[in-house]
Amino acid sequence: KYEMLRKRAGALDFDDLLIETVRLFRDNPDVREKWRAIFKHIFIDEYQDTNAAQYAIVKYLVNDTQNICVVGDDWQSIYSWRGADFTNILNFERDYPSATVIKLEQNYRSTNAILEAAQSVISKNKVRTDKKLWTDQGEGSPVEIHATYDESEEASLVAARIAAQVGAKLRDYKEYAILYRMNAQSAPLERALR
Repeated sequence: KYEMLRKRAGALDFDDLLIETVRLFRDNPDVREKWRAIFKHIFIDEYQDTNAAQYAIVKYLVNDTQNICVVGDDWQSIYSWRGADFTNILNFERDYPSATVIKLEQNYRSTNAILEAAQSVISKNKVRTDKKLWTDQGEGSPVEIHATYDESEEASLVAARIAAQVGAKLRDYKEYAILYRMNAQSAPLERALR
């Protein structure tokens, strides 16, 4: 019904804009060449989260000078559920063989224990780039894994751990930050902390 109403209204959504741009560049060499001349340099951040249409648009826009710079990390691709294809970044060196690849392997925020845990999980991926993350932040505390029944139990565990450390005068509340993937996860944490 959405597609029917959209077509009837003569409207385009975001995906349509991408697809129509690919079609425009593919079918109209003059338009493609005009835009290739306009964009002398192309910079793309989070390249691992580009989809097939975005990849095609970039391929059409990159001109003979191949002045393209991308930043991304296939290990951090999280949007496959909305069409992102991390192999775009894996194919970058094939697509642009004269590109210089710079790996940023030093991590400035995490301890070695956290990096080793992440590396052991990611190493199970069969299709990925090779790199070795490292830090000068020291070994750090061992990573702990706690299985919980649901988000409420998880939030209660987090709140209890914080309360125990504050109660034992090991830390103050202002020293804590709780990170979560999406806003919907904040509600159980807010309830538990209250």
